[in-house]
Amino acid sequence: MPNPGQELSTINFEAMLGGPLVAVVNAQAQAAMSTVNFIKEVGFKKIASATAGTQTPESTEVGDPVYVAFKYPKEVAPYQPPVPSAVSVTILTPGSGYTPGAPPVPTLAGGGATTQAVLQATVNAAGQLTEIRVTTPGTGYTSAPTITIPAPTGTNPTPATTQVNFTAAVGEQAARFQEMKLEVPILTMVPIPFIRIEQTTIDFNAKINSVEYTKTDTNLKIDAELEAKAGWLWGSARLKVSTSYQRSTQQGVNVERTYSMAVNIRAVQEEMPAGLERILGILEDAIKAQPLKAPAPAVA
Repeated sequence: MPNPGQELSTINFEAMLGGPLVAVVNAQAQAAMSTVNFIKEVGFKKIASATAGTQTPESTEVGDPVYVAFKYPKEVAPYQPPVPSAVSVTILTPGSGYTPGAPPVPTLAGGGATTQAVLQATVNAAGQLTEIRVTTPGTGYTSAPTITIPAPTGTNPTPATTQVNFTAAVGEQAARFQEMKLEVPILTMVPIPFIRIEQTTIDFNAKINSVEYTKTDTNLKIDAELEAKAGWLWGSARLKVSTSYQRSTQQGVNVERTYSMAVNIRAVQEEMPAGLERILGILEDAIKAQPLKAPAPAVA
């Protein structure tokens, strides 16, 4: 009678299950070496050997970081639209005796204007001049014009004092650019592969089918022969019978073994190690932009 426990004990589980685990460990080691080689080959310049003129495979020393240079125009002064000349009036003392319902009409003269600005005065209930605003701006001023305000005619007339403010015209200012050169370490621009095997699942199935059987064959053979003689008042007969019996029995056990194994591996991008993160931080601090030439002069 077959024993399933004895059948299972004959399976070399150590080799069947340990083999994939060893392969996973070796794969993780190869992934780590791939990261190291990527950083050395892509991010740093090779150091030539002093004897053979090639890099020593056993050497862990690397050269200077590899930089990628970019040129770009940097705006150092924005575009300024043209600003026409303008005048405004500031009241220094409000005066008194002005009529609230009929404020005076100030006028401008001179200043090189092509067209003088139009002014409008405001008088409060106390007869004081409180505001002089420009309702229509003039054109062509090259200096501050003079202002004339009709004298007050009310009680205690005191003329107000004012000041004319002049803003000279400013022509159009084109934007100014400066050509800059930016140097960036290439390791800060490309993703660094750092693969970690997060999960390994080994599914092992063993199927053992055993059948115990017994087979019996039986063979029975009978032969008969009859002989008879007859006469007057007497007779005789002879019967001959022969038999044979055969029986054979077979016993045995059939055992069918089926094994299957599936290995599932899940790999993820590992977080950057602290040492590598610090190196990239240093390289990011080394990103620098410097001017290649003086900025273009402003164009009026």
